[in-house]
Amino acid sequence: MAEGQQNGSGQRPRQPSAFQRWLESEGLPIYRGSSIPDLSSLELKPWPRMGQPAAFVSLADQEEDSGVVVEIAPGGHTEVQHHLFESVVYVVDGRGATSFWQDGGRKQTVEWQRGSLFAPPLNCHYQHYNLDGQAPVRLFAVGNAPVLINLFYDADFVFNCPYAFTTRYAMDDSYFADPGRSIGQRDWQTNFIPDVRAFKLVDWSERGTSTTMNFRLGNNTQMAAHISEFPPGHYKKAHRHGVGAHVIILNGVGYSKLWFDGEKELRRVDWKDGAVLSPKEMEYHQHFNTGPTPARYLALRFGVPGIGRSPGTERNAAWNTVAEMEGIPYELENPAIYEAYVESCRRNGAEVLLPRPAYARA
Repeated sequence: MAEGQQNGSGQRPRQPSAFQRWLESEGLPIYRGSSIPDLSSLELKPWPRMGQPAAFVSLADQEEDSGVVVEIAPGGHTEVQHHLFESVVYVVDGRGATSFWQDGGRKQTVEWQRGSLFAPPLNCHYQHYNLDGQAPVRLFAVGNAPVLINLFYDADFVFNCPYAFTTRYAMDDSYFADPGRSIGQRDWQTNFIPDVRAFKLVDWSERGTSTTMNFRLGNNTQMAAHISEFPPGHYKKAHRHGVGAHVIILNGVGYSKLWFDGEKELRRVDWKDGAVLSPKEMEYHQHFNTGPTPARYLALRFGVPGIGRSPGTERNAAWNTVAEMEGIPYELENPAIYEAYVESCRRNGAEVLLPRPAYARA
């Protein structure tokens, strides 16, 4: 089991919540802290609820969303699932299919592959299948289970409520087949993305040279996702926000720096394809591409575009400043950040394309 980190905000540790007690009761490994190096190599244990090996990923000392990695044996399938919390499923490895249905209704089946992304409709029945008879499948699902289990204080109710939310999912033929539509300059509504690595992004330069796209999936009201990609030789501006995002590296190599106000030592998290990191509430974080190819990541997160700010941000007025929303300007950061980046790129044989900032004089 990976050990958790101390709460960087200086607050006293919280007593175990209903959700944390449920995590412990399921008997799986629980990976905590700020990051894990590789979803594909996590140690798993049998999970009777799913009928396949699994492990929990509960990062950033948060109670907004949490993840679970599930591996399906070659030619195998999971037990049937349904639950009152929203979730978003990312296919880490393998190929397979998922069937969805409401009580008494016909099944709809969607085939997926490595890099696919989808959201099971709220409380509908679903079951995952591995269509490969030779290799296992790994799925990573992130959902707002902590919110629902803490709200009802009864995990059995969350997993066994019979109500069918037909206004969210009426088993329309086009529900998963529709490629989706734009609902804003960089917002896309859909129920299934065949490959997040190939999805076309749009320019967004507020936090440095990059492209991005936000997704609203499965008629969710709390769980969403976004993709961001930035080119070689560049890094993003440092920024912070409310808790509730699991950032999955899709391609590229690099590192991120994490720190709170007043801390002199910045924590470094090195990453590559398959790594996951999750900044804590109002913890600064900054992403650096040190390789010769673009770096792309997928954030599965609590908070939907157009619905409002991320949870927790209303508790800190600093969120309203430009530095919080768009990132700390390069010229105001510590010059040592740029120097360390240049050295990291040199070791990887990558050219630094971001010009040295014109640092503000003290």
